Amino acid sequence: MTTRTEGAGPSGLASALVEAGALTSDWLPTFKAVPRELFVPDRIWPGIADGTEQTALVDHAKAPDAWFKAVYSDIPLTTQWDDGRHTGDGLGATPTSSSSMPRMVFSMLADLDAQEGQHVLEIGTGTGWNAGLLAHRLGSVNVVSVEYDEDVAKGAGENLRRADLSPLVIVGDGRLGHPAGAPFDRVIATCSVGEVPRTWIEQTRPGGVVVAPWGTDYGGECIVRLVVGDDGTASGPFTRSSAFMRLRQQRTERPPFDAYLKGREWPADGARSTTALSPADIGGWLEQFVIGLRVPGAFWRAERYDDGSYTLWTYSIDTRSWASADYEPEASEYVVVQSGPRKLWDETEAAYQWWGEQGRPGFDRFGLTVDGDGERVWLDSPEQPVPVAS
Repeated sequence: MTTRTEGAGPSGLASALVEAGALTSDWLPTFKAVPRELFVPDRIWPGIADGTEQTALVDHAKAPDAWFKAVYSDIPLTTQWDDGRHTGDGLGATPTSSSSMPRMVFSMLADLDAQEGQHVLEIGTGTGWNAGLLAHRLGSVNVVSVEYDEDVAKGAGENLRRADLSPLVIVGDGRLGHPAGAPFDRVIATCSVGEVPRTWIEQTRPGGVVVAPWGTDYGGECIVRLVVGDDGTASGPFTRSSAFMRLRQQRTERPPFDAYLKGREWPADGARSTTALSPADIGGWLEQFVIGLRVPGAFWRAERYDDGSYTLWTYSIDTRSWASADYEPEASEYVVVQSGPRKLWDETEAAYQWWGEQGRPGFDRFGLTVDGDGERVWLDSPEQPVPVAS
């Protein structure tokens, strides 16, 4: 069993974050003064550094050394399942609150670039650690945090008091921001959105910054850093890949499988063809992000088989269209079936081809503009919006 004397602890995590370039010298005193362990409950489900999976429960009462090691590892820690309905020691269906991966926490704080005397609004209090870091750096009076879940907010308040910090924690709908405290110099969200609420921009001073995880229905997500203009618009680049829990009011209900085949056996009325594009080539986080930009209103599921093959299903949210692509190891062609007014696999192939034609750009070449006409993702410049399948 790993113990506290074998390298696990604040100093080890700090060194790892500094080496990764996430924790800078100006934030180091705050990292030391606001220890993560004060903001982590006794029961946690540690995540993994690269991905969205959780491992088995670690209970501080039963395994204090393992708990301490997890707390001071650069991993996310799930602290709530299924909006608090989950009981027992196993994994729940859906993680709904967590202590974010420290590298992401400090990378987003660097994107936020909050300066002394500035007023910050946080959306998604969670355990309170991020709000505590901001409160220590800027002063508690300058930090407001909004949390939708009353029990989560209560726990965060207790954690903050234990750390001798007192930012204002409000129970409410994060989409609405906090009009009574506006305008803010900075707004940061610790939950992902598919659409940036206009209130966040309206409650930010001209020249202020909004930092939020942003992703499509299809998949893939990254952090956007928006600068608010004098005209009330906001625009800026994506800075890095991310994987956050969705803002509760923007969660998308996925229709069940039967809503598409409507009781018929596959391939139903689908048209069969073949493709040279392997389903395995489009499963990465960046590829999902790009496809989601070009193929709006669609999502995917994978049906996996014991021999390593699988079927990649693509569905339109309106349940009118679907496509299946069968992956087999070592194959050079893959069977595709498409049904409905949208040819979803054709749209997917076109998106992947477009990405290749642009030189396979990473997240940091894309950006987002939010104005009175809605949202537009662009490549390299706001004057180059990403084309969307019609």
